[in-house]
Amino acid sequence: YVGSVKIIPLGGLDKIGMNITAIQYDDSIIVVDCGLAFPEEEMLGIDLVIPDVTYLKENEDKVQGFVITHGHEDHIGSIPYVLKEVNAPIYATKLTMGLIDSKLKEHGMQRQVKRKVVRYGQSINLGDFRVEFIRTNHSIADAAALAIFSPAGTIIHTGDFKVDYTPVYGDPIDLQRLGELGKKGVLALMCDSTNALRPGFTMSERTVGATFDKIFNDNKNSRLIIATFASNVDRVQQIINSAVAYGRKVCVEGRSMVNIIEVAENLDYLKIPEGTLIDTEEMKNYPPEQIVLITTGSQGESMAALSRMAASLHRKVSIQPGDCVVFSSTPIPGNEKSVSKVINELSMKGAKVIFQDAHVSGHACQEELKLIYSLVRPKFAIPVHGEYRHLIAQARVAEELGIDKDNIFILSSGDVLELDEESAAVTGKVHTGAIMVDGLGVGDVGNIVLRDRQHLAEDGIMIVVLGLDGATDQLISGPDIVSRGFVYVKTSDELMDEAREVVTLAVEGCLDRGITDWGKLKSTIKDSLGEFVWKKTKRRPMILPIIMEI
Repeated sequence: YVGSVKIIPLGGLDKIGMNITAIQYDDSIIVVDCGLAFPEEEMLGIDLVIPDVTYLKENEDKVQGFVITHGHEDHIGSIPYVLKEVNAPIYATKLTMGLIDSKLKEHGMQRQVKRKVVRYGQSINLGDFRVEFIRTNHSIADAAALAIFSPAGTIIHTGDFKVDYTPVYGDPIDLQRLGELGKKGVLALMCDSTNALRPGFTMSERTVGATFDKIFNDNKNSRLIIATFASNVDRVQQIINSAVAYGRKVCVEGRSMVNIIEVAENLDYLKIPEGTLIDTEEMKNYPPEQIVLITTGSQGESMAALSRMAASLHRKVSIQPGDCVVFSSTPIPGNEKSVSKVINELSMKGAKVIFQDAHVSGHACQEELKLIYSLVRPKFAIPVHGEYRHLIAQARVAEELGIDKDNIFILSSGDVLELDEESAAVTGKVHTGAIMVDGLGVGDVGNIVLRDRQHLAEDGIMIVVLGLDGATDQLISGPDIVSRGFVYVKTSDELMDEAREVVTLAVEGCLDRGITDWGKLKSTIKDSLGEFVWKKTKRRPMILPIIMEI
């Protein structure tokens, strides 16, 4: 008897980020990746977004383990939150595990989570599955693709990848192994779509090193400030190489950057010669042209180090005329505005800003996708990791290469895709969703709270306070009206007085008719005040009546 294998994406298919997929055969479930997403603009005050894992919680006894492809936040960021709900062992390569460890340490969870570091080519048995880790290249070292062997057939999950024949650290992607698996027959390929819209090949990470050398050479008299993704350890290595070659000291700013560099150096993924790294406090002991500052904030994030420097809010670093700032990244879709804002602020302070050619992507373009498809030759294609337009673009590439249109599945989160050697079909849906984390609260801010925040942000609030006599139900004090974010009170006395009058009339009208139910009183206040304010100002502030019994 051979059953079917189910692929159930629980996140990561409608936007970039929050990648997590359950793969199930009979009573065994393995989970590929466990990432977070960063909040969208309308998610006011939210710190991060994690996947809803109700499905895993309901089947906790079946979950054999989490297999992680690489150490980026959108693949490991939710681990501490999800493993509090569903505790299962984690399997990952060395650097990835180092980054997971520091996350678990932050949450005080190292004791209760089982972890195993996996080498490339090694296989792990998890229930009905066997999972093999295959070397790939990405913008962080130690990335892996996964070959997932099940009784129903082999599934290959590429993780995030590119084909880099000259990586900065480690070896090129193991195309030979992918080809061997393709020869034996692959049921389905789940392939990274992030750059599926771009023709051609992605440049090697090493080409950035040459660009840095040129930048260092052209700006010998300036202090250099280079912003990049904290997780791009190879990029940091190349900056350090150029710094050493040009006799500069290196400072690191930004919490995530300091964290990752520490983990990477301890595990020998970063080679930093003695005496190269200095503390930000020691910067003043050196002339500016001997300094290079590596920082976070290449995406214009308001709290990151570079944005704080640009806005003169950074405690230790202030931008000087003559500084040269390099953006070693491309704006993630949606961040263009914040990035250009930071570039403008830096330029106003007299800094020279460089953002061309100092970056290459970590994701495969169309020609590399074609290479992977030609080696793996899957029966079914399931584009993953991307917005809808990226998934469609990859589906086109697959079709051009002769994969039957009916065998390409563009899924959304929660779809249950059942596959066996003959056929594949979406046969159901499981509950998925996004859970918002704000401070220490996980999931206590939902759509209603967000709607209120939006309302407060757009229209402000009016609070109406009044006191009723407990015995006779007469109005004794008030109504007093306090407003925030609605109008500037000092200059709108008249409006506030009229508002007070409107409320008084409404409340007294109710009491005279013998209506003393507080709920009824509150809704009367809301309606009459709301209508008055809308007539006068065409605004709809939130109205909160507070009634006190005296």
